[in-house]
Amino acid sequence: MFKLFTWPAHSLKFVGEKIKEEVDKEMYDLDTIKQRMITIRLEYEEGTLSQEDFTEEQARLAERYRVAKEEELGQLREAIQQDQTERSRTRTRRKGRGARR
Repeated sequence: MFKLFTWPAHSLKFVGEKIKEEVDKEMYDLDTIKQRMITIRLEYEEGTLSQEDFTEEQARLAERYRVAKEEELGQLREAIQQDQTERSRTRTRRKGRGARR
């Protein structure tokens, strides 16, 4: 009976998390940021975007790009660490097998 009442809350939480994931992906996707930088540059050069708006948007995009790159580097460091840990375990297992023979 309790599950019946918590189901909507769990579903809402799940949907909210998925939406946040998609927004974060869109906000911090490097290709999306680069494309937006190109777009605002063209808009500025065409005169459809003021210098003030261009400068503000460029600063926002640069910050998003910096955060996205930091995240990317963090993921890369984590992957390298996991690889090194796995390699170390493999070497330890091989040494252990050799000692038994």
